Amino acid sequence: MPALRLALHFIRRDLRNRYLGSFSGGLWALVQPLVQLAVYGFVFVYVFKAKVPGADAPGYLPFLALALWPWNAFAESLTRATTAIEENAALIRKVAMPCEVLVFACVSASFLIQGVGFLAIIVALRLFGVPIDLFALPLVAVDYLLLFVLTLGFAFLFAAIQVFVRDLSAALPQLLMLWMFASPVFYARESLPESIRPLLAFNPFTHYPEFFRGVLLHTPAPALASDAIALLGAMLVLVVGWAIFRRLNPHFEDFL
Repeated sequence: MPALRLALHFIRRDLRNRYLGSFSGGLWALVQPLVQLAVYGFVFVYVFKAKVPGADAPGYLPFLALALWPWNAFAESLTRATTAIEENAALIRKVAMPCEVLVFACVSASFLIQGVGFLAIIVALRLFGVPIDLFALPLVAVDYLLLFVLTLGFAFLFAAIQVFVRDLSAALPQLLMLWMFASPVFYARESLPESIRPLLAFNPFTHYPEFFRGVLLHTPAPALASDAIALLGAMLVLVVGWAIFRRLNPHFEDFL
């Protein structure tokens, strides 16, 4: 399929450009998350003395790590994909190509790199004695793919809007920062006042950190109904994002 080959080409180009000129090459995808985990461990565990509520709760470092790397994949993908059409304006004007491939390639490359880092973090935690359930890795892979679907839907939407509203890429870092703190990445749902906890259900990212912690650390996990809602939500976001992208696609060249 030409579109698939084109997508693979752009994914390889994205990965190659990221590590071009780097002495370690792709090895940095493994080293960087381990270094980042050590920094977070020092700051949050030894400086701020952060703890997870509950007598049988896991340590704060694995609690944070299993949510932070999926968030990194989500946030990095949106940041890079939002400007994918704008940054390839010259190519789009010269070559007749499906613009959605550029967005797909950005999200795929980010999820591949962050996925490698996520796996490295899981293995490192297990080696340091954290009771990670490695038999749950297939479930983690399925939910990571579901997060990819959700992210791709938002990426299509943001990339299309960015062509017409150039302020979006400037506002996106602040939006993502608010989104991160509105998600249970640095804290557990139980840490919030009971009156606020139901609001987390309206955040499409909430399901993922709670799921990964639940299956890997056996903390309270989302119910089966929540899994179904997350699946339907991800598919809905993808369909809406794709539909808006396709609707605005014919007008991209006029604004690039």
